[in-house]
Amino acid sequence: MYDIFNIISVAFMINLNARAQLNGLMLNLEGAYAPNTLRAYRADMLEFITYCNETDQHPLPSAPATVAAFLLKTMSQGIKTATIRRKASSISAIHRLSNHQDPTKHSEVRIAMRKVTRQLGTRFDQAYPITRPLLDRLLAVCSDELRGLRDRALLLIAYDSMRRRSELVSLRFEDIEWHFTDGASILLRRSKTDQYGSGQWIHLSTAATSAVQEWLSAAGLTEGFVLRGILPNGTLSEGLCESRVSRILKTLATRAGLESPIVEGISGHSMRVGGAQDLLLKGASIPQIMVKGGWRKTDTVIRYVERIRLPSKTG
Repeated sequence: MYDIFNIISVAFMINLNARAQLNGLMLNLEGAYAPNTLRAYRADMLEFITYCNETDQHPLPSAPATVAAFLLKTMSQGIKTATIRRKASSISAIHRLSNHQDPTKHSEVRIAMRKVTRQLGTRFDQAYPITRPLLDRLLAVCSDELRGLRDRALLLIAYDSMRRRSELVSLRFEDIEWHFTDGASILLRRSKTDQYGSGQWIHLSTAATSAVQEWLSAAGLTEGFVLRGILPNGTLSEGLCESRVSRILKTLATRAGLESPIVEGISGHSMRVGGAQDLLLKGASIPQIMVKGGWRKTDTVIRYVERIRLPSKTG
């Protein structure tokens, strides 16, 4: 009885120590990595620590066999290969940043990931594309009230820039450059592929510029974030939560009378997918699309545009 109690106590202390190490590391990493990256590290590692606690294993540092078993177990959760790969990446990062040997480099973990990939595949569910015709339907249901003006500005900025949700909500009034002749540009100070803040200018069309001006004027904004949440009493929040972007798009799609499968398929990536498809149909090259949308990997863009049918050349 004493031995069992002692084993449980030791496992509890190991688990508690690993959580303390993780919390200390997360505090130290603040400002060095993107918030979304840190959230993924924390969530994935806490899940792994819980698994280790349940199986009486050491989470930090961990043995390759423990990591391999954990990754194989996650296949039963109904998640994608990419999500499991992210969990492995998080475990790897936490070990390296804690100055421990990386268990994910061991052949046992590599073999486990090959099993995951072969069983689940690598195909992902693509967001339903918001191309120009669908965008026009969403714009048509935006009202002339404050919320409608905000939604119109969001739609046109997102379509013109093809940027991620986190990047859209980070745009600031102070970074807008109004052109005397036509349009405007907004400096995107940081992005997923620009963690060190080199910055990139987002150029807006005349329609998008007018929508932004109308929104800023109606909202009385002269500083801070361009896109804001609107509270039930009509007051503005300091910014717009990135998770709200998908919900706004779905709400507008429902209001526009789109079928349920389309509404369900719309996400924060829909503008990126639709914008990439429209650019390809207009004759843009893959490298040009990558630069505009801020992609590093060619295969990501290829997946976004592979479903469209290019017009056949005759003559």
